[in-house]
Amino acid sequence: MTLRVLTSDALVPVRHGFFTRKGGASSGVFAGLNCGAGSSDQSEAVATNRARVSEHMGGPLVSLHQTHSNKVVTVDAPHSGSAPEADGIVTATSGLVLGILTADCQPVLFADSTAGVVGAAHAGWKGAMDGVLEATVDAMESLGAERMKITAIIGPSISQCAYEVGPEFLVRFLDDDPDNQRFFAGGKKDRVQFDLISYGLHRLREAGIGRAEWTGHCTYADPEHFFSYRRTTHAGDADYGRLMSAIRL
Repeated sequence: MTLRVLTSDALVPVRHGFFTRKGGASSGVFAGLNCGAGSSDQSEAVATNRARVSEHMGGPLVSLHQTHSNKVVTVDAPHSGSAPEADGIVTATSGLVLGILTADCQPVLFADSTAGVVGAAHAGWKGAMDGVLEATVDAMESLGAERMKITAIIGPSISQCAYEVGPEFLVRFLDDDPDNQRFFAGGKKDRVQFDLISYGLHRLREAGIGRAEWTGHCTYADPEHFFSYRRTTHAGDADYGRLMSAIRL
């Protein structure tokens, strides 16, 4: 099956892609392009899927051991050993493919094509609150990027209508900043709906970058194309696939 890869005109001419689950070697609950080595999928299938991403992108894939942190690493070559623990990655080295895994969290691809600097970040609610998006922009600046020339695109993520949370979650955000109330809508009983994507866009724009957008795709609402941790949990499945988003110079 042919890969289906989403792109954004805003990142052109930088090569990039938000990979859907189409075109992979995995089966069962992982059916399609599961790129998560940390899943219980067959390791051979995951390796095949990651190789297909690398081939499509035209370079070696460099990814992370993601921990929902605000840590960002700068790379200029493929890892010689295990992947570093971080949730953001940047480079000014041509040919390296920076990859981020998600399954509802925000995959964010960054580029300053004029300076020749790119980045990628995994931004769930915790990483976004703790500053992983701003830390990625800072790391790009350290490589010569100009903040106002950076474009950041949020790929397929869980949308507000599917992201129900409890009152303790809301309190945590309000304690961080009372203005965060705007990212929540009323739900059933004491539950509320969190707008992760608007929150991510807000953090990016407040960081002063030139352009920030979302592709408009909800992972929860489209099981044909996207893996979703929350959808899997609601279905009672034992595990879930991970989507790859990638960018390179």
